[in-house]
Amino acid sequence: MPGTIDDLIAAIEVELEAAHKRSKKCGAEIQLILDKAQQDGRSSLEADEDTRITELFAARDQAKNDVTGIENKLANANKIKAEEMERAEQQRNVQPTQTRKPSYDQVARVGREERTYRKDEDPHGKGFLLDVSRQFLYQDVEAAARLSRHMQEERVERAQYLQRSVGTGAFSGLVVPQYLTDLYAPATAALRPFADICNRHPLPETGMSVNISRITTASSAALQAAENDAVSETDMDDTLLTVPIRTAAGQQTVSRQAIDRGQGIEDVTMQDLFNRVHTVLDNTLINQATTGLSAVAQATAYTDASPSGAELYPKILSSAAGVEAALLAMGRPTHAVMNSRRWYWLSSQMSSTWPMINWNGIPPQSAGVANPASSYGSGPRGVLPCGLEVIVDNNIATNLGAGTNEDEVFVVPSMECHLWEDQEAPLMIRAEQTKAATLGVLLVAYKYFAYTFGRYANGMQKVAGTGLVTPTF
Repeated sequence: MPGTIDDLIAAIEVELEAAHKRSKKCGAEIQLILDKAQQDGRSSLEADEDTRITELFAARDQAKNDVTGIENKLANANKIKAEEMERAEQQRNVQPTQTRKPSYDQVARVGREERTYRKDEDPHGKGFLLDVSRQFLYQDVEAAARLSRHMQEERVERAQYLQRSVGTGAFSGLVVPQYLTDLYAPATAALRPFADICNRHPLPETGMSVNISRITTASSAALQAAENDAVSETDMDDTLLTVPIRTAAGQQTVSRQAIDRGQGIEDVTMQDLFNRVHTVLDNTLINQATTGLSAVAQATAYTDASPSGAELYPKILSSAAGVEAALLAMGRPTHAVMNSRRWYWLSSQMSSTWPMINWNGIPPQSAGVANPASSYGSGPRGVLPCGLEVIVDNNIATNLGAGTNEDEVFVVPSMECHLWEDQEAPLMIRAEQTKAATLGVLLVAYKYFAYTFGRYANGMQKVAGTGLVTPTF
């Protein structure tokens, strides 16, 4: 059954947008190659660079030709729509009669058009996932029309995210309905408790790195020796901090049998893909070699064969002091990030002594306050006597140290934990190809992000050592 003229226009607009993005992408890659040669001080391009630029110019010219053809097609479709609207207007133009209208027809009403995929009708996203699969398996016209309407709705309601999220073809990149990402984010997985407290920034629209200037040589000031003597002067200098943009992604091949006859396929596929992308992002922030939080944090050693909460707490304060000494007025320690086993072990500790100084609101004879309303991944679990909010994150490793049984406790200033990502942006499902030989459809979820904890040396601190072995309750 063919779609309406609005469906056709929506599909053409998606095709036009994809052609524009192909042209823009080719231009950006050409500029990147030329910029690299300029930075390297080379007067000419290498052979493979020349070949690639030739290919890119050809692809860009083809994309421009596609744009011209698609724009003509869109203009014709809009002309047809205008004619249909004119005919409809003429049909509505009726001659008034003396018949009195019922009173309810004299009341003006304002309505609204419902979304194609709605939470009340399709709470688990089964219809959306089936349409994605059927469009690629069978080139189903009705499924394609519904997906076109959905993409048009996304352009109206979330254009700022869709602009750089749509793929290179009409249906090669599809925005997942927002209510589905909201529904599945809290599902069982390590997820992203630490990432959620980071200082988040919008991801740049182009490029594969974020560059930050760091002042490494400061100006100076000193007492003037005598009147009219030269005052202190030191030339400031900076160092470029380059932060790479990374991709967290996962894929799942869904069988044709599951698509046609399965029950609960939306839970197995969408929930798992979404959760793994969130988890790998957070795990990367904490554990990645060289740049992850564990790698850059300055360690305070806690070594003890019989650890106790009363011994661990001063080590946490030592780390907090290290953060403040490194940042001074540029920031303060705000959070203690630990594995859930460490939080429950601290909660189990008993003591007959208490801190000399407690944060405002902490009962005097306690070693902190727990938040009874919180749960994993829902914000701070409690507050320590020094005011640090506790974040529980099970992406923190528990196999560290010589005995491969230690974890770590991080003390961080959240404003210096920088994370670039599309905030509230949808994850994507891309049906890249039909796996005809195995009767399957490949679905991919992915997310771009960048992070750094390196603006200030020693701005991140941690407690580590044999005192953090597997706790005994």
